[in-house]
Amino acid sequence: MFFNFCKILLLLVHLGVLLKFASGLQNVDFIYNGFKDAENLVLDGMADITPKGLLRLTHIETKYAVGHAFYSNPVQFRMNNTNSSAAAGAAAAAKGNNISTVSFSTTFIFAIVSESEINGQGMAFVIAPTRGLPGGLANQYLGIFNDTNNGNPENHILAIEIDTNRNVEYDVDNNHIGIDINGLKSVKAKFARYYTDDDGGYRNLSLSSGEPMQIWVDYDGVKTQLNVTIAPIHKEKPDVPLLSLSQDLSDVLLDTMYIGFSSSTQTVKTFHYVHGWSFKVNGKAQDLHVPSLPDHPRTFKKPEKIALSVLIPLVGLALIAAALILYVWKKKYAELIEDWEEIYGTHRFAYKDLYKATNGFGEKDVIGNGAFGKVYKGVLPSTKLQVAIKKVSHDSTRGMQQFIAEIVSIGKLRHRNLVQLYGYCRRKGELLLVYDYMPNGSLDNFLFRRRSQNGSTTARTMLDWCRRFQIIKGVASGLVYLHEEWEKVVIHRDIKSSNVLLDNEMNPRLGDFGLAMLFDHGTCDAPTSRVVGTPGYLAPEMTKSGMASTSTDVYAFGVFLLEVATGKRPVELKTALTGEGLIYLVDWALSNWRNGTMLETADRNLGSEYVVEQMELTLRLGLLCTHTDPERRPSMRRVMQYLSGDLTLKQTDLSALETSDTLNQAFTRRPCPEDQHLFSTGNTRSATPNESVLSSPV
Repeated sequence: MFFNFCKILLLLVHLGVLLKFASGLQNVDFIYNGFKDAENLVLDGMADITPKGLLRLTHIETKYAVGHAFYSNPVQFRMNNTNSSAAAGAAAAAKGNNISTVSFSTTFIFAIVSESEINGQGMAFVIAPTRGLPGGLANQYLGIFNDTNNGNPENHILAIEIDTNRNVEYDVDNNHIGIDINGLKSVKAKFARYYTDDDGGYRNLSLSSGEPMQIWVDYDGVKTQLNVTIAPIHKEKPDVPLLSLSQDLSDVLLDTMYIGFSSSTQTVKTFHYVHGWSFKVNGKAQDLHVPSLPDHPRTFKKPEKIALSVLIPLVGLALIAAALILYVWKKKYAELIEDWEEIYGTHRFAYKDLYKATNGFGEKDVIGNGAFGKVYKGVLPSTKLQVAIKKVSHDSTRGMQQFIAEIVSIGKLRHRNLVQLYGYCRRKGELLLVYDYMPNGSLDNFLFRRRSQNGSTTARTMLDWCRRFQIIKGVASGLVYLHEEWEKVVIHRDIKSSNVLLDNEMNPRLGDFGLAMLFDHGTCDAPTSRVVGTPGYLAPEMTKSGMASTSTDVYAFGVFLLEVATGKRPVELKTALTGEGLIYLVDWALSNWRNGTMLETADRNLGSEYVVEQMELTLRLGLLCTHTDPERRPSMRRVMQYLSGDLTLKQTDLSALETSDTLNQAFTRRPCPEDQHLFSTGNTRSATPNESVLSSPV
């Protein structure tokens, strides 16, 4: 009897603990007026708490990284109708289900500080099934999603995004608040602004201004309505929310979830701060005590300290010296700026900053050299951002305005396989383009041996086939975006291995948009004043008509495919007893295909360490893309489908190769003066595949 009594007592104690825990889940109510010595917080990634008590999600030390901060205890967001309030139970019963979502309310004060005029990524308040959001990537994914689970309804994630960087796939602008459900494509988003009773209208906010702002998120489980409101911290909560969404969240949220914040960085150095935070289930979140909250550091330019140590009798002489110095300084950093350039704002860099970034464009900072000019590695003095700066010659022709407009437009491109173009600077006779710096340099360094100044060749780092195939697919994805997915059609006009750059993880980025052209969708091709591009990559029709199109880009990509698969340059000089001549990679590969010896063209350095099916697919696609008849070439969309396995390249598709000419035949049938200039056997310089034939914009 006594033993049974003890068992019953233990069960009652255990039941009491469970009831207390369940009650704790249902009645979460907390407030952080600053985070110094804060309890019940779990941080990961870059997130930390500063000595002053700021929750800092990101800092400037690491690129492409994430920061998370979550309340350590789970929160119950759904309950059975039998345990819910009468109003909630009735509302859920009317919808024909037994599960209802509780009401909740939260408010927090945040600030986003960027060390550059170029916006970094934003941040988000998140409700998720797990703490830490495993698998969340940086950059546009905000540390929440990745390219595999983005948009998956099984995520069960609700996020209020504070976005300061526009991604063309998901965002309306680069300064908005959005409600995200299971993916980055917001179900509702608006430009950041707040309602004021002063004039009965809205006033705009700049999320990346560095000024603190407050957000309120309120969900009514009975009315199934989610409201998001924002205002500066010195303003009361507006009566009209910025976003209002009528949706039952019982299908989105699980029974218990975790709440917190997530953020990420890219190349721009950005701080994301949270000053204070409160949250409550089934009630209004407690008001934050703004005067007691810690302040965050702003980014200011340090004033130049000028020491004046001249005596009164020498003031006149000092003024003359200062005037002379000013004259020399202005001449040294002189720029060419016209009235029409004022509209481009932050896309224009000061020559002084670029000069300092490259240590005066010293030879030791040169990382590339060719017919276009030199490329320098630099660090911008104001932001410490690593960049690559390319010098291109130009003159002040009437087409320069259009050319700069296109450069600025290209700077708006956003794709993981394209090098970011930040902007430009102009001097007399000189154009400087500023790109994101890629630490591993260009792909051709990993495909071909380099000849040093003393005539010896330097060994290259071997790229295995798996890495090569991933690089091929990455470049193809970037070209699909340029040709079909951006707001305009972008023709690159200089696709080659030396223009494919590799980031610190060896991911490919197509760069060098100095020859690129833009035109509207639906336009067949773009006229040019002369043939531009690199010998060996130029489609045969370009040498006759000078008309660039997406098909001429496809041709160059086909040559690139053959390059990567064979480890050979597109044009090589052959010396024989009968004299010198050029061997075209395309002709050599086509000959092997017709002789049934296609795999003999595979790079010998790979040995047998490659996937035969992938190698055959790459070589065959290379030949299809380089068909001398542009009408027979596939689009980049179709090429990507072949590479990803969504389409199968059939033997019937390859029948088109029977009608393809060799390049020697194509040039013979399309005689023109430019052919002789580019492919004359007497001009060995034209066979160098890394130098572009550059034209001034007209």
